[in-house]
Amino acid sequence: AVVTLRFLLAEMDEAMRSFAEKVFASEVKDEESRQEISPFDVEEVCPISRQEMRAHLIHQESSSTAEKRKKRLLRLKTVALAVPLAHKTTSGLSTIDEVISTSPLYQAVPDFQRVQITGDYASGVTVEDFELVCKGLYRALCIREKYMEKSVQRFPRTPSQYLRAIEGEVWKASDVGPVFTPPVKDGQDPFTTEDLQEDLGYHVRMKDGVVYIYNDKAAADRNEPKDLPYQNLEHFVDDMNFLLALIAQGPVKTYTHRRLKFLSSKFQVHEMLNEMEEIKELKNNPHRDFYNCRKVDTHIHAAACMNQKHLLRFIKKSYRVDADRVVYDTKGKQLTLKQLFEQLSLHPYDLTVDSLDVHAGRQTFQRFDKFNAKYNPVGASELRDLYLKTENAINGEYFATIIKEVGSDLEDAKYQHAEPRLSIYGRSAEEWSKLASWFNKHRVYSPNMKWMIQIPRIYDVFRSKKFLPHFGKMLENIFVPVFEATVNPQSHKELSVFLRHITGFDSVDDESKHSGHMFSTKSPKPEQWTSEKNPSYTYYVYYMYANILVLNNLRRQRGMNTFLFRPHCGEAGAVTHLLAAFMTADNISHGLNLKK
Repeated sequence: AVVTLRFLLAEMDEAMRSFAEKVFASEVKDEESRQEISPFDVEEVCPISRQEMRAHLIHQESSSTAEKRKKRLLRLKTVALAVPLAHKTTSGLSTIDEVISTSPLYQAVPDFQRVQITGDYASGVTVEDFELVCKGLYRALCIREKYMEKSVQRFPRTPSQYLRAIEGEVWKASDVGPVFTPPVKDGQDPFTTEDLQEDLGYHVRMKDGVVYIYNDKAAADRNEPKDLPYQNLEHFVDDMNFLLALIAQGPVKTYTHRRLKFLSSKFQVHEMLNEMEEIKELKNNPHRDFYNCRKVDTHIHAAACMNQKHLLRFIKKSYRVDADRVVYDTKGKQLTLKQLFEQLSLHPYDLTVDSLDVHAGRQTFQRFDKFNAKYNPVGASELRDLYLKTENAINGEYFATIIKEVGSDLEDAKYQHAEPRLSIYGRSAEEWSKLASWFNKHRVYSPNMKWMIQIPRIYDVFRSKKFLPHFGKMLENIFVPVFEATVNPQSHKELSVFLRHITGFDSVDDESKHSGHMFSTKSPKPEQWTSEKNPSYTYYVYYMYANILVLNNLRRQRGMNTFLFRPHCGEAGAVTHLLAAFMTADNISHGLNLKK
């Protein structure tokens, strides 16, 4: 009987895998011919006289007393249709009174009009399909919750409460969550190394693309890793195949599309009923408008964190102060700043904001090639190397100065914060130490800034130039230095200080370039990926997640800050990109394909 059961399970897994492969093939095939604009977009309707009416109503409201306002709100309560209450049914449908009695009481919010939907509602699908859809969505949420908790990332509290209710369990707040570095106190040095943890002396080794932690080298040779969670590839692929099959089911597409339209319409009704009241409530709270609330730019690259005018002003200032300073080294020949501009047939005082041409406008939308070109001021890569790089003849001094000026502007604005991205390419293991040295040497710190590390998916470029023997070496260069600094912070002081100010990892590149490779248990291990072809998006994401999972659990045990995985995703490419990020990422940047 056990053999028969195993045989049936194997057949089911094989059928699921086969179906997932068909869905993946259809996604890749239709990817380039697919329309970019969803046919389900809903246009916003804006009456011409909205502004005049808004001003009139606000003026009218401000002149009324609080008592009159209360009476008027009571008169404007939503009119409920009569519901037959004659017979008690066993269908489990709630009456209006039952719904009201069980609904939460709002004590600390204004008395807004509320929209209430009652009655049986299956969103246009049969009861059998509705049950099938709900079971699938329940399992999908459980999958995401599992991967977020394992990697010490975030899962929203509300869906977690509903999942426990479905399982008949009592919900308890999870004590597993991201650990962030607290703000630096007044008078405290953000670059201090006095409070670094002691070295543990563990041995770090990468195997099959994932870093393992051992007590010592002998334990590594015996393959006896420390008791830390490690991601199982087979389980990940099984969950991925289930989600891939789920999103291809007709009832799921129908239900989810109608549900989203319903929620959008419900919000629009709420907006029509309460827009004026919300505006007035906002104006009654002083210093809580848009300009006085905390704003964080979580999607900004360090090389593009300044505006064109700021960069142009800095270039002219540096030329005025350092014209005779040696700032560039090309093929053993050293050039001063003045000689560099002469070689480019340029003069800083002739430059304008338009001629600088570093603004990524609408013409760069979904054109990654044009977007990258905007990092070269006046189209000259020499100026990019000088002003927007951390490694050059002046050790990234100009770049650090510009970023500190941007940080100073944010501090002056008080309520503005930023999270710039710095790149680690994985070409060599020294990249981390060089970046940390730049950060500490120039003291690139601002209380209004945290940092993200972005990993460009350009293994194919490095492999074609013989910089890397296989993909596993790239992963090793990216993650092993961070593990070593976590295990032995006293031996890697600069990197340990730098890691305090990092909040997460990002994965970036042109998503429209697809490899056609479907990630599965049959995929080559990173050490076996020796071809010049770039691995698929899912391949990159899985191995980044698998290493971040181990790293976060290790750092949490040591009382260090942990990292979030927040890749660029959904700007273009196959739906499998969004699926992989749903399983592994705390959140994503872009997500334009979600509206399709």
